[in-house]
Amino acid sequence: MAKQSLGNVSVRRERVLVRVDFNVPLAGDAVADDTRIRAALPTIEKLLKDENAVVLMSHLGRPKGQVKPELSLSPVAARLQELLDRPVGFVPNCVGEVVESRAKALQSGQVLLLENLRFHEEETKNDVGFAKNLAALADRTYVNDAFGTAHRAHASTVGVTSYVDRSLGGFLMEKELRYLTQVMEKPARPFAAILGGAKVSGKIDVIESLLGRVDRLLIGGAMMFTFLRAQGLSTGQSLVEEDRIVMAKEALASAASKGIEIMLPSDCIVSSSVDGTDPGRAVAVSEIPDDLMGVDIGPASVESFTRALDGAGTIVWNGPMGVFEQDAFAKGTLAIAEALARLTDGGAVTVIGGGDSAAAARKADVSNKVSHVSTGGGASLEFLEGKELPGVAALSEIRS
Repeated sequence: MAKQSLGNVSVRRERVLVRVDFNVPLAGDAVADDTRIRAALPTIEKLLKDENAVVLMSHLGRPKGQVKPELSLSPVAARLQELLDRPVGFVPNCVGEVVESRAKALQSGQVLLLENLRFHEEETKNDVGFAKNLAALADRTYVNDAFGTAHRAHASTVGVTSYVDRSLGGFLMEKELRYLTQVMEKPARPFAAILGGAKVSGKIDVIESLLGRVDRLLIGGAMMFTFLRAQGLSTGQSLVEEDRIVMAKEALASAASKGIEIMLPSDCIVSSSVDGTDPGRAVAVSEIPDDLMGVDIGPASVESFTRALDGAGTIVWNGPMGVFEQDAFAKGTLAIAEALARLTDGGAVTVIGGGDSAAAARKADVSNKVSHVSTGGGASLEFLEGKELPGVAALSEIRS
């Protein structure tokens, strides 16, 4: 990337402030899923290897400026200590005299994790004073390795960069941008995209952006029903965004005018409930009963979708094909995940967007069998929309 990063700038024997994304699920006082913590390890370990002291900061959940003990990063400090196999200090705040004192007492090779940034409303407001206080914890270097928050102009992602000598991207940030940039600017052809999830409204900008780039676009998940309604089909009790039907029609027309194929499922699994108590059955999308709802793509669609992906040079996937949290309705999503793993093994570049798609990749046990699984749901979506990410824009430029 055209930004300074740990990959192109040496950082030695400093006290370095690092923004990580430790927004992980907790189970009581323990970390339930440490994927995001592990993703930050290469950056932390490189800084420690080069004899730096490391001050880590992150948010967790949405406390909205309130101190909520159940959203403390203390369990994360304990898990990070296990993963690094060295002591990790924890301070129950992220600004103030105690924090500054603890940070300045750090020696080379030591790590300190600050308490949840969002316990302070100044974080999300990108408050100048708050940003200055964070910046004071570094000697001269700030590293942003939190791609998952790069689409937010917060004090810890943007404001802090005005008060340090240099702002670098970490290894995870670098990897995320490398894969997403490759997909958007230099994809190996044919280029296929798969979009799913609940709502067209959350993906319409991505659809418009991808229609100028992809050779084929596959649409599943609940958003498929808004597109089916746009084609004049009845969708029973399925989730439909009535105010987005016209938008879906326009997307179909735009694709047709550009010679790009939008593939919609030919069948789906219908059920009386999304909770999995009724395992449902497969029906053609033209025959969805009035009293049932679609909860997954059907077996014929799985077959046609996987066949459509065969031979693709680049594949981007964002959004599950159904209510994959329920095993009864996970077959379509898992089949897509397994297809991507197989195609990666055959040489395709495969990128899975964050959030539910990343969770689906873990459920299918393919996270390490595809090219890249993004750690940032919202950030990866905005990147695919072609938007500039504030947290990336704020990093120091490479000097010519």
